[in-house]
This record gives sequence, C-alpha cells and structure tokens, in this order.
Amino acid sequence: MTQAFSLREMEREARQRLDPAVYDYIAGGADDEITLRANEAAFAHINLLPRVLRGAGPAHLQTAILGHRISLPILISPTAFHRLAHPEGECATARAAAAAGTVMIVSMASTVAIEEVAAASREAARGESGLWFQIYLQPDLGFTESLMRRAEAAGCSALVITVDSPTFGGRGRDLHNGFNDLPAGMCCENLREPMNGNDRGKARQIVFPPELSWKNLEWLRKVTELRIVLKGIVHPEDAKLAIRHGADAVLISNHGGRQLDTVPATIDLLPAIVDAVDGKIPLLLDGGIRRGTDVVKALALGAKAVAIGRPALWGLALAGEAGVTQVLEILRSELDRALTLCGYSSVRDLTPDLLQLRRLEETCTHG
Repeated sequence: MTQAFSLREMEREARQRLDPAVYDYIAGGADDEITLRANEAAFAHINLLPRVLRGAGPAHLQTAILGHRISLPILISPTAFHRLAHPEGECATARAAAAAGTVMIVSMASTVAIEEVAAASREAARGESGLWFQIYLQPDLGFTESLMRRAEAAGCSALVITVDSPTFGGRGRDLHNGFNDLPAGMCCENLREPMNGNDRGKARQIVFPPELSWKNLEWLRKVTELRIVLKGIVHPEDAKLAIRHGADAVLISNHGGRQLDTVPATIDLLPAIVDAVDGKIPLLLDGGIRRGTDVVKALALGAKAVAIGRPALWGLALAGEAGVTQVLEILRSELDRALTLCGYSSVRDLTPDLLQLRRLEETCTHG
C-alpha cells in the first residue's frame, strides 16, 4: 500500500512507476490540453460558505442512482486498458468498486472481458454486482447489439453511451510517444470476433462514426430495456434532447479533455444543464474531481453523483485493487470531513447557497 495521502500524491507516485508512454496516455489530453487543465482549475474559483451551529450530526454519504444504493456519490468512469496499469486490470478495479459499495462503468475497450469483470465484482460484493457498461455505438448494429446482450447477461444494469466521439481526438502526447497499439498479448477483449469452439477471435477496431445521430438512440431504446446514460453531453439543448429521446440519465463530460480542446470545464457547464433538465433525469459529472470538496461543489450545484477516471488508474498502477480502494477511501474521508465542516448531515441536502463563485479573472490574478 502506498503512503500517499491525497490523489495528487498518488498521481506523482504512479508517474514514477508507469512507463512514460503509458503515463502520458492516461494523463494526456487533446491538442494544447486547455480543457484538461480547466477541469481541475475550475473548482478553484468556487468557494465554500459553510454554515455553523446546525447540529447536523454525523455525515451520511449514501445516495441512490438509477436503482443502485451506493455508499458514496462517487462512481468510476469508463477508462480503457486497465491492464496497462496492473496485470489484473479491470478485475482489480471492479473488486475495489464493489467492496466500496459503488458503481464501476466498464469500458467497451476493457482489457478483460465483461464476463470476467462481472464475476470479480460479484465475488467482492458477495452478490449482485454494481456494474454499468460503456459503449461506442458501432455502424455494425448487429455487433453493437451482441455487446449489449453480453452486458445484460453479465448483470450490468445500465448502458453508458459515449456520444462525444464522432471522430478520435488529437492526442499529441501519444503521437510523440508512438503510442498507437497495445502490447503483445493484450487487446480489447470485448471486441473479439466470435469463433467456433474455444478459439478466441481477433479483436475488432473501434469505429468512431461521424454519422451518429439521435436516430441511433431511438434504435437503442427499442432493442434494450436497460437504463441508458448518455456520456459526453455538454450543451443544455442536447440535455433536453436526451430526455426527449428516452435517456434515463446524463453524464456531463468533456471526455477528460481528450476529445475537443477548449470545451469548458464540466463543473462550469453544470448549472445551465441543471436548469435545462429541470429535475426530469439525474445528472452525473466527471472531469477534474481530485478532492472531497470538489464532490461537495458538484453536488451543491445539482449533480446526483460524480465519477472519477484517471485517479482510479493511478491507484491501480500503485497497488492494484488495494490502490483503487485507497483512492476511493481518500475521497470518502475527505467528503465526510467537508460535509461536516460545511454544516450538513447528508449529501442529498446540499444546495447552491453553500457556494460562492469567484470571478475567473480574480482566480487568475490571485490563484
């Protein structure tokens, strides 16, 4: 177990242990990485205005999202290639999430098959797994449907559809490092072609179709009864369209700054989208969550829960399952403390009057 006491310390240790090209793949963003930096920096121009003498008592971090009761309002966002960080890959991450009592969103580009990840999750949870499955809708609808059926059979309770990738973002670090393929013996296991007998087929390449449209969501709604979460919504009008087309939740995300650079930080986008959905569906948010106080700010602005991506991979790189557990427990402890210091007893009671938004120019001058 690492001696790090914050997520930033864990990132520094992970950087020392990982192959530099792998670290850059995990840490990097698109183009000039403006959005990547903004996701974290934006939390700094939101201040907390705590209340006192409220007799709130011990903090309660539990909440519910799409039928899941979770022990803290922090999910694990879908990230690819966990075996680059640790030999047990997504299985280790799933066990940590299940033991912590929260949801892991398994990536379509997982380096462990969804069936194995689900088995690891069930074992750690000693029962039903808390897994959702992320998909890039493919032009081959038959293959897309087969992936959904596998996720259903494995016990995933929701599909998370990434909608911000009609093409692949410009990743400068990967280009400089020549990082364009997985090492020998590793592939996207969910993308293997079906074969007869015990032979494992070759993995397909993920296609990013620019013709993806709301019609694809209509098709999806017809072929599955699973809950549907749209990941990558940043415009309020698209949030309204998501409701109109049957989405059960929206994950506000700019892909961790890895797709289109100069998109605003997700925490800055949240208030307008909260107004647009008007409580009709729950909102999740990822991008830049590094402290328990960041979680408090997102919930106070109207998110139902947040999700973390890179921090889980840092923990995985440092200590496998135990490292991911440490990431979640650091955030749990920080959130518990922040909630109590703000004068609240439950994450479900947080409201915008807890916050003071600083002007961006003031942040730049004095930050």
